[in-house]
Amino acid sequence: MRLIDRAGLAILHRFDPEVAHGLSLKALNAGLVPGPGPITSPRLRTRLAGLDLANPIGLAAGLDKNAEALAPLARCGFGFLEVGAITPRPQPGNPKPRLFRLDQDRAAINRFGFNNGGMEAVLPRLKARPRTLPVGLNLGANKDSDDRAGDFARVLSHCGAALDFATVNVSSPNTEKLRDLQGKAALTALLSGVMAARDALERPIPIFLKIAPDLTEAEIADIAEAARDTGVDAIIATNTTLSREGLQSPHRDQAGGLSGAPLFEKSTRVLARLSLMTGGQIPLIGVGGIASAEDAYAKIRAGACAVQLYTALIYQGMGLVAQIARGLDALLARDGFETVTQAVGTAREDWL
Repeated sequence: MRLIDRAGLAILHRFDPEVAHGLSLKALNAGLVPGPGPITSPRLRTRLAGLDLANPIGLAAGLDKNAEALAPLARCGFGFLEVGAITPRPQPGNPKPRLFRLDQDRAAINRFGFNNGGMEAVLPRLKARPRTLPVGLNLGANKDSDDRAGDFARVLSHCGAALDFATVNVSSPNTEKLRDLQGKAALTALLSGVMAARDALERPIPIFLKIAPDLTEAEIADIAEAARDTGVDAIIATNTTLSREGLQSPHRDQAGGLSGAPLFEKSTRVLARLSLMTGGQIPLIGVGGIASAEDAYAKIRAGACAVQLYTALIYQGMGLVAQIARGLDALLARDGFETVTQAVGTAREDWL
């Protein structure tokens, strides 16, 4: 870890986690977090659902909810960025405190509840997004909406022209009954509405689906079938978990979604099962517990075409992005892969 990252993290960890989160965005925008710029190589360059990526390392939704730091984040070495989640109307989210560091577990628990400024506020920032890498938006539903399924399509219709991709997020555990939309019939109806909104855009964009890790084999199969039937362009596996197995930190019993290192194995098993069920027909994005190049490589070999990270940045800083990208390049070279694509799914059976 770079000295500047170590010093910055030491300062941030003296603050309440949500306050620290806000300060980290201010530091990015103030130019206090130096970035290496694009990191790429012939091995790292890849395509994801028609998008050209300099490398397969993406930023997961949640760090920049309101698209306030797109330009500095684009210089941190990522291959793509996802911001949000954004709902049609602004909403404050759940009462504070709602973000907890689990230092002993290298993890975090959040119960934000889709706090965001709404689609009207975020659109100008998305229009001004950097064009050096793909930028996508995580779509959400208002907690008090009478038509949560319709909310996803509304945000897409409003913001779609300013995006390179959009993600349907029905897997957050922090909005009551939202995960009920992962059932096959409800999910098919929701996705059909979103795909219709996508097709109505002047420039149709790829649509991703983000799923939970707390799914049975049958539920994963239903999601895979719904995604195929509706033409979803990629699946993100996975969001946070409700499991608390094996945690050591004092905050382990807080309500909300758990992210970070303890999620790695659980999310990777879901990823591998999904890879088997889809047979390579739908690109997969692996997320959950990635904290090293080896972790990213394991997700790719389990079936991911690309990966995303967030929680590990809380503990290792933005320098981790370049470290993972360069380390992944070295691992691919070590094992004789000329491209990321060649490595996808080559160790899937190890997780089944």
